[in-house]
Amino acid sequence: QVQLVESGGGLVQAGGSLRLSCAASGRTFSIYRMGWFRQAPGKEREFVGQILWSSNSTDYAGSVKGRFTISRDNAKNTVFLQMNSLKPEDTAVYYCAADSRTLRAGVMPSDYRYWGQGTQVTVSS
Repeated sequence: QVQLVESGGGLVQAGGSLRLSCAASGRTFSIYRMGWFRQAPGKEREFVGQILWSSNSTDYAGSVKGRFTISRDNAKNTVFLQMNSLKPEDTAVYYCAADSRTLRAGVMPSDYRYWGQGTQVTVSS
């Protein structure tokens, strides 16, 4: 089992920045990828980005590319989502997720078995 705890959400004005953290514990040696997703009210959970645990390779959804950056602190088993140039449409609950399976694209919620509790990000206009 892998446990994930997110932190860092809050209220920010449009154009501002926030950094979310996701601390992993438990069987972290089994993690192959960690992803970030978000879910706005009345909408489906959508992919934001992911990082491969061994290579630190990242990829992002088109809507956040160039504004959001995923990084990792290996020693602390923590992944960060740095969000810059925030827009009101970025308002959502943000979730981190982890999985050990390699033969997945990592862009669907079903690609991840472990989830954090979510943290609210609200961007005011």
